[in-house]
Amino acid sequence: MDTTSASTDLLRELPDPLPAEHIIGINTPKEDIRSTRAYEWNGWRFRVPPGVFTPGATSRMIHERLLDNTIAVRGLVYAAMGVGLGAEAVAAGIAGAARIYALDVHEPSVRATREHFEQFVGTGDVLVPLVGDLFEALPDRTRLDVVTFNPPAVSQKVSDDPDVVRNVCEGAGIVTRFFDQIVDRDLLAPGGRVYVALSNTADMHRIVRHAISAGLRPAIEHRHDWHDGVITHIFRFTGGNQA
Repeated sequence: MDTTSASTDLLRELPDPLPAEHIIGINTPKEDIRSTRAYEWNGWRFRVPPGVFTPGATSRMIHERLLDNTIAVRGLVYAAMGVGLGAEAVAAGIAGAARIYALDVHEPSVRATREHFEQFVGTGDVLVPLVGDLFEALPDRTRLDVVTFNPPAVSQKVSDDPDVVRNVCEGAGIVTRFFDQIVDRDLLAPGGRVYVALSNTADMHRIVRHAISAGLRPAIEHRHDWHDGVITHIFRFTGGNQA
């Protein structure tokens, strides 16, 4: 298979970024991030502390795929990047992951993840909650079978609130750094898979092109049209020499 040609064809399929005013209009936060809220999913009720964001529909696409084994984690080492309140960690625990690294730069989010995991899955050494920027807290020589990330890659600044920026509009740079760390630290186990959710509110072309240049091979796992101008892709990235 000509991987260069396949990657070029994939890039041609991607939609152009939406106009700036459209991006800002649909990404302006609608919830009071400073309040304590509740979130219900799959019969579970999560407590959402101040500063922690409630998962949206794009995040649920990842959570549901973990739970139903579309993103297979049973018996594998899994990393949830930007874990938030912990729904993906809970889903992966129920799905039978052998070890779950719950990673977030926001300490209250990591604490909420641990509490929810203990509430809905149980205690033990399966969950490894870590606070840090991207993979910086991950122990050296860790190898990951599966990684998921719904990044705050919106290309336009929608707020001056640092919690909103952290959760929504860090831009493409956070995703390119994410890919660089995966490659530079050799984090993927043989056959490892990285799933990233990106919409045309972000610079998808730049992000995917960077992953390709770093040696990762992209495929479109799922494409969803929200019928408001936004089109979301869940990409699967693997090492360039993997089947």
